[in-house]
Amino acid sequence: MIVDPLPLATPHNAGATLLLLHGFTGSGASWAAHAAYLRTAGLRVLSPDLPGHGANLPANPDDYTMEVAAGQLAALLEAEKSGPVHLLGYSMGGRLALYFALHYPEKVRSLILESASPGLASAEERAARRASDDALADRIEREGIPAFVAFWESLPLWKSQACLPVAAQQWLHESRLRNDPTGLARSLAGMGSGVQPSLWERLNELRMPALLLAGAEDAKFVEIAQQMAERIPSARLEVVPEAGHTVHWEQPDAFREIVVGWVLPARDRYLRSNERRENPTMPVSCGGYIASSVLGSSGRDIQTEPSPLRRKNPTYGSL
Repeated sequence: MIVDPLPLATPHNAGATLLLLHGFTGSGASWAAHAAYLRTAGLRVLSPDLPGHGANLPANPDDYTMEVAAGQLAALLEAEKSGPVHLLGYSMGGRLALYFALHYPEKVRSLILESASPGLASAEERAARRASDDALADRIEREGIPAFVAFWESLPLWKSQACLPVAAQQWLHESRLRNDPTGLARSLAGMGSGVQPSLWERLNELRMPALLLAGAEDAKFVEIAQQMAERIPSARLEVVPEAGHTVHWEQPDAFREIVVGWVLPARDRYLRSNERRENPTMPVSCGGYIASSVLGSSGRDIQTEPSPLRRKNPTYGSL
């Protein structure tokens, strides 16, 4: 089957390729705060919109499945002539990354899973989740995106994001509001964990190195990552302190350090670090701060204050 490649955020040409897969309600632009740093670290970054998100809104409801999405990724890598890539997926994107690594292992140099799971283990769990996802999909189309976003942001899963700077919270809120209701509903119906086959029993088939990331404040996904690490032959587990489900937003410097340290050999990291110090015009990590400019999917820059991403005594309101 020939599948059209996914809409792609502008690729950043450098050395080894890092393919970034966003989570539910996100888009390829969700990684923009990290792209400049990863590029100066010596990486080529690809960050496509996944089905139902951003510009990737297939007309056919049957195109919202893990199988089709994985086929799109394979076609994208063929078109980009990238060779095997380092594949990083967050949450929903992590489930897709795992599915892709098992079905296209020759295209994956290493696997990085952030706050991800292999799906639900039992048929009963999947049936219950499928029913709740279908109900939520109906609600999204019936009530619209603003009502859904208000509900979504109230979930306990995002409690730790209350410590983000106001500008970062606003960017996340506005990016969620830009979603298409039909796209999100079809993504839930076709790519939710209720319809995804369980991959727990296939974890031992992974032969590429695998890095598992979880935030220490996200107890559920720490436990899932620990269980996965026991089954994946070449797995390493990193639990990031003072972070919840969205490690790359809540602890961006730690996230970048871990990812670059995983992907690049030590010598390359040293040389690129010297290059950044000697060239002040090159973007650098902000040492506990979010990047000073985040590119929205509309194409405009959204400026952010250099505010700490995590505070033990936050002064910001909740999402």
